Amino acid sequence: LLLCASNPGVTLGFLPSAVLSLECRNPLTSHLLVIIMYLFRVSPQERMPQTPLFAAMFDSSSYNRNLYQSKEDNCGGLYYHDNNLLSGSLEALIQHLVPNVDYYPDRTYIFTFLLSSRLFMHPYELMAKVCHLCTEQQRLTEPGLDKNWNQKITPKILQLLTEWTETFPYDFRDERMMRNLKELAQRITSGGEMYRKNVQQLLQNLIRKLATVSQYEEVLAKIDATSTDRLTVLKTKPQSIQRDIITVCNDPYALAQQLTQIELERLNYIGPEEFVQAFVQKDPLDNDKSCYGDQKKTRNLEAYVEWFNRLSYLVATEICMPVKKKHRARVIEYFIDVARECFNIGNFNSLMAIISGMNMSPVSRLKKTWAKVKTDKLDILEHQMDPSSNFYNYRTALRGAAQRSLTAHSNREKIVIPFFSLLIKDIYFLNEGSANRLPNGHVNFEKFWELAKQVSEFMTWKQVECPFERDRKILQYLLTIPIFTDDALYLASYESESPENHIEKDRWKMLRFVSEM
Repeated sequence: LLLCASNPGVTLGFLPSAVLSLECRNPLTSHLLVIIMYLFRVSPQERMPQTPLFAAMFDSSSYNRNLYQSKEDNCGGLYYHDNNLLSGSLEALIQHLVPNVDYYPDRTYIFTFLLSSRLFMHPYELMAKVCHLCTEQQRLTEPGLDKNWNQKITPKILQLLTEWTETFPYDFRDERMMRNLKELAQRITSGGEMYRKNVQQLLQNLIRKLATVSQYEEVLAKIDATSTDRLTVLKTKPQSIQRDIITVCNDPYALAQQLTQIELERLNYIGPEEFVQAFVQKDPLDNDKSCYGDQKKTRNLEAYVEWFNRLSYLVATEICMPVKKKHRARVIEYFIDVARECFNIGNFNSLMAIISGMNMSPVSRLKKTWAKVKTDKLDILEHQMDPSSNFYNYRTALRGAAQRSLTAHSNREKIVIPFFSLLIKDIYFLNEGSANRLPNGHVNFEKFWELAKQVSEFMTWKQVECPFERDRKILQYLLTIPIFTDDALYLASYESESPENHIEKDRWKMLRFVSEM
């Protein structure tokens, strides 16, 4: 459904050599670029802290799929099988999150529950319950043991808050959430000066993160405001956009590096909770409203999907702009080389965006132009991104890149930028494939182990620091140069190579009429 790709000449060390043939290239319409938005309603900060070591946090033993081979054990409202937590009541799971004198929750559990709990309640409601349980523990402590209790439990509560604020900082953009945090922090600081400094550092780090993401969102808004239709700019200021991408950057590898800069920066701002919040629906045990309703926040995820669409349209615009056939062919070959470099870097998202742009109908219909293009390298790349067998070739390449990243000695080798729309699709179908609650009303925690496992892998990839130097000129061009709309692309395409049938001729007449109004 998404794409049948085709691209040439790859020297990717981590790919198997088994996949090298492709016989067809299907044209893509621009509508396919936003299909993920339609299906799923789906956008340099300080690096997200690595409180959990995400790469090592989940493994195949996180839960056991063979649920019914032995009797389940019931432990305080939590159901286990082979020592793996499978389900439990929401209240029991909340209790399991809160540390006590003799217990601190496993980091995998903290991440999984904080990620999935928002399907059942607001984060500020969860924080309020955590505060209440901590207060109750202190209240029930024998008076003579109060000081000793504080010394044992306070560091654990502080650690839980640290993991929460570092891994899910966007939860604290809610004033109610921040208020609950400060109330609990105040109780912690009453335990002595040693805790006061730690709490102060925690709050300062959180506030700095939230300020940074606000600045990032302001930059995105400014970029969006400058992204006008290129055809309009051409008509009003014809000399203002005589530049093209090759004039700005004639080295495909350099452009691939700057594309990777943008990808990693935007990935870095996506919170793990956005994958869950994109699919929030009404909780069957909540009679009044959905657990997030209009408060869902997926702005950074959406901005990243919009970047993919922009890059695809930019590629199509650059190809359709030149008047001469040989210049259009040169641009196509340039982008083929850029795509190959993205592939070698491990930047699969930019790779697929470039392929998508070249497969848009206004581009794919330029038969005379394509006749002048050497497509060997393009065929190989498209074969690697072929959607058949559920993107088998791509998934094999992704596993290779992920393995290379785990054993890498440099940030350059650590880069793994997945084809993001497919990642969202995988998470969507995982979410849709089983219920959030079991028939007895318990939370289906087995499902959320798997969800957290997928998201944690993404968290590892997005924390890689880009090893390439920023080129402001290239970045500004990629992010702000006006691009063609669908109609403008077709008009430019028809002007370059005349319509071939009545449908194209009628559309060309209509577009020319509209453009002259």
